[in-house]
Amino acid sequence: MFIRRLPIGPIETNAYVAAHEASRDAIVIDPGGPPDAIMGVLNANRFKLHAIVNTHGHGDHIAGDVALKKLTGAPIWVHEADAAMMTDPVANLLSWAGVDVETAPADRLLREGDTITLGDEQADAAVLRVVHTPGHTPGGIALVGDGFVFSGDSLFASGIGRTDLPGGSEYQLMTSIRDKLLSLPDETIVYPGHGPETTIGQERRYNPFLRGL
Repeated sequence: MFIRRLPIGPIETNAYVAAHEASRDAIVIDPGGPPDAIMGVLNANRFKLHAIVNTHGHGDHIAGDVALKKLTGAPIWVHEADAAMMTDPVANLLSWAGVDVETAPADRLLREGDTITLGDEQADAAVLRVVHTPGHTPGGIALVGDGFVFSGDSLFASGIGRTDLPGGSEYQLMTSIRDKLLSLPDETIVYPGHGPETTIGQERRYNPFLRGL
């Protein structure tokens, strides 16, 4: 599995290009700004963009959706509980940030247990499982693959997502982390929405926000 992290935008939101190398099928996760760097990776590797997947509906994760869709034709996907945020500049915080970008409704609404398959389903495909992780937003998700997880803004290296924004819930976030993320094997690599990679074991042992979980 090819995974490339691309910090984009004023607060360096991590966009990811994740691809099945044999088939060249790819998804882009959370394109939070101008798509130049993302297109550079897609074009350099001759990847075919299957979908644009948002881990949640905040503006710093969706700001590049429309520009990338116009360049590639790829559909936009988000969890059903964050669907209304996609075109509401107050709910997605773009108006708070004073950012004027074009947004669009999602083309597909994701749910807990959905899967994203890259490559030939009959052969050595890469499968990502959609896990609903509410708390940072009502429709936050993680994407769980073989030995790794894209955690969005739920879990970071030595941190967790904010819960003081509209739709946030500290109780829901801590429950999501405990039941959906810390249940993964310790060696699972965590690709967060901001900051460097980490592992589930590292965060289980040393993340100060997770003591007592």
